Amino acid sequence: MDDDIELLLEKLQAIAQSGKHYGKDVFDLERYQQLEDVAKKLTAQLTHNATPENLNIFFDADTGYVTPKVDVRATTFKDDKILLVREKSSGQWSIPGGWADIGYSAGEIATKETFEEAGIHTKPLRLIAIKDMQKNHYPKKNLSYIYKLFFECTPTEDDIHSGVETSDVKYFTLDEALNLNLSLERNLPEDFKMAFKCHHSKDWQTYFD
Repeated sequence: MDDDIELLLEKLQAIAQSGKHYGKDVFDLERYQQLEDVAKKLTAQLTHNATPENLNIFFDADTGYVTPKVDVRATTFKDDKILLVREKSSGQWSIPGGWADIGYSAGEIATKETFEEAGIHTKPLRLIAIKDMQKNHYPKKNLSYIYKLFFECTPTEDDIHSGVETSDVKYFTLDEALNLNLSLERNLPEDFKMAFKCHHSKDWQTYFD
């Protein structure tokens, strides 16, 4: 099957699965189920050797075999200061980032989220850390098992401004950042210390649990 078509089918599956999970309205749930049924039929036609059992395994993977969700954070530095955004929902400060989306690499997510939340394009330089959220005792708002990826990035432009989900955007020194009202489920003080340590290091070894 063509890679582009496969990716589109994966996106359809992701939309249907997410809609069925988060939807509350009975009519919306019915539509998401219909979307999944259509996606299954398209997959069956394009993958001639796929059995109904194969399709059910593929489309129900997130419920039949649960895997960790991935949260990507982009630590962007300028003049030895880190770029942070203020969340509209909580008023707290965090490193730009969010859930990894189907169709994007982890580095592309870091760039995408920074642009959406802080208004600037960035270039990922290196992977700082892959952290297991549970093993590092982040407070959590849901029951998902989550890996957090932190990238060091450099800005390719200067015009920072808030986005749809953010109310303010600024660069901070490490001491300034640690004294902010931080969104701890998104970033712990240890994350800021590690990000600055990486930024000051020529030969950083990616941290992982």
